[in-house]
Parts: sequence; structure tokens; C-alpha cells
Amino acid sequence: MKDKSLKSLRVLFVEDEENIARLLKEAIGDSFYSFTIAKDGRDGLEMFEKISPDIVITDINMPNMNGLEMANEIKKINQNIPIIILSAFSDKEKFLGAIDTGVAKYFLKPYEPDEILSYISSIADELGSKTVELCEGFSYNKTTHALYKDFRYVSLSKNENKFLKLLVENENSIIDDETIKISVWDESVSDERLRTFVRRLRAKTSKTLIINIKGVGYKLRFFS
Repeated sequence: MKDKSLKSLRVLFVEDEENIARLLKEAIGDSFYSFTIAKDGRDGLEMFEKISPDIVITDINMPNMNGLEMANEIKKINQNIPIIILSAFSDKEKFLGAIDTGVAKYFLKPYEPDEILSYISSIADELGSKTVELCEGFSYNKTTHALYKDFRYVSLSKNENKFLKLLVENENSIIDDETIKISVWDESVSDERLRTFVRRLRAKTSKTLIINIKGVGYKLRFFS
């Protein structure tokens, strides 16, 4: 069901005009798990890194950092994140700029909120299908590379995310220590540093989420 898929999504809306932001949130915000508003591109980028949304909706013309500039920075963090561009301008240059950025959809103002909701509904199932269920209420979104506990976002460091992504992508395998070191760090890492890293991640998440196969490596405990 699409309603169920929408209810699992976190939306970030970046818009500098407060009235427009408020109206769109009132119109479609309740359809999602969360609908967060950022006031400009710079604020949007900071919020993106903080909440790791499933989809981004942004205006183009904004102070500090415009929508296309922010979209380019977001794509450097996660190239798979769907981005919807809103603009009052229909000129070819901005439209091509949005295409070059790899945005998912482009709406011209004035737009109907139902149009945006309909588009998100059309891709909601695809986004939801990327979610992997782990033990103890944890889940991992393979599209946005985000970890959740009972649908609440769990903030992870860049290396912690690399580590979890590696384990998720190798669900049926035990990943050896050396592969983890090479995949997660850009420098030489000792066995003790790896053990400390895993111990801290367990403290942040769960003692049972990450399984250590002594003398072999690590794997995740998936939902069963």
C-alpha cells in the first residue's frame, strides 16, 4: 500500500519563503513519517546531514546557497537521494542545470501540492523496498544509507555508516577484519582500533546488532 510506504518516509523541504513552506507542510506533511523544513540551501545541507531524509524537495532561488548548489552538495554525500526541484523560472538554463544535477523531478510554480504528493507516491514503494530489517527494531535504508531504531533516525559517523553499509551489502557473509579496515578507513588501522570502533558502535546501537565471529570477522544480525 502506498499510504504505508509514504508513512515511512522522511521528507526535507528547503524553502526560504515561510508561507510557502507552511502551506505545503499543511497540505501534504501529515502523509509522511516526518516533514522537516529548512530555510535556505545552507540550512538545508546541514539538516540533510543531521536527519538523513529519504527525499528532498527544494526551491531554486534562495539566499546563502541556492537549491541547485545545495543539490550538488547533497549528491556528493548520497548520489541516490531523490531530489525534487521547485522553481518559478522556466528558462532553459536553470532547467538544464537541474538535469545536470541529477534531480528526480522538476515542478514549476505555481504547483499543486497533490502533484508533488502523487509523484512521491509513485516512487514510495521503490524507496521502501530498499529498507532492510535488522534485529531489535533496527532497520537500514540502502538508498539513503541511514540507520533507524523503531523508525527513529540513529546518527552515525561517516566511518560507522561505511561499516554498516559493507555489512548490509554482504548480508550472508562474514566480513574479515582486513576487508573492513580497507573499506572503512583511508589509513592503516590496528586490530585494537577496529575492536574499539565496533565496541563504540555497539554502545550507540545494540550489543547484539553486530556479531563477532572470533578469528574470522563481523556480520549483522538481521530480523528473523
